[in-house]
Amino acid sequence: MKIYISVDMEGITGVTHWNETILGHSEHQWAKDQMTKETIAACEAAIEMGAKEIFVKDAHSSGRNIDITKLPIQANVIRGWTGSPESMMAGIDSSYDACIFIGYHSPSRCNGNPLSHTMNPEKPVYVKINGEISSEFTMNAYIAAYYNVPVIFLSGDEVICNQSKDLISNIEIVSVKKCDGDATFNIHPEYACECIKNGVKEGMKKIQQCKIQSPKEFEMEIRFQKHQDAKRASYYPGVTVIDDYTVKYKAKDIQDMMTARMFIL
Repeated sequence: MKIYISVDMEGITGVTHWNETILGHSEHQWAKDQMTKETIAACEAAIEMGAKEIFVKDAHSSGRNIDITKLPIQANVIRGWTGSPESMMAGIDSSYDACIFIGYHSPSRCNGNPLSHTMNPEKPVYVKINGEISSEFTMNAYIAAYYNVPVIFLSGDEVICNQSKDLISNIEIVSVKKCDGDATFNIHPEYACECIKNGVKEGMKKIQQCKIQSPKEFEMEIRFQKHQDAKRASYYPGVTVIDDYTVKYKAKDIQDMMTARMFIL
């Protein structure tokens, strides 16, 4: 069995401020350590449930956060960025049996996390897919679906955990924190790892139940914080201008949409 794990940081227990997410910052080390521990918990659970190969995408910022020396020997790690449209899902293909998301967070324009954003924290007010506010989870789950790989587990803040059920009703979730304004209410780091390990095991039992169909077409709408960014995006082939701050793009599939996103967001 072959498992893909995409790991972000803003949904790791305890992570509350941008300083903690920046490679090289003095506050980054402990967050990096906890990100590594939560990833280990997911890997160990997958191995105990029969996984022989695991590919971990360090999917936060620099792509160089996880301490790979501490991961199980079955784990292969993708560090840095390929520059491909899959982004946080780089390397995913139809050879994987299941996909796991660790440390995910709520989307832009949401009170679910002090660090809520979608792909780029500095540019969009929101991103919509087919009329609905989109998170990074939404985009990445559709990428997995494109390759017929079910997403069986997600951990992160309470809002993204609840939202994930709207797309994949049988997904197993673990909320490691609740958030309000600039505050986070976090479960203990060791307990978070315990819950993630148990949750991944349960998710591994429901692989077939977590398969979803990718939409036949995608309409992506982005409202930018700055009109200059919307103006720049308007030059991408196929983009339609809604107003000075908002553009949309109709894509034939998720790969087409993510290619457009890569260039305009």
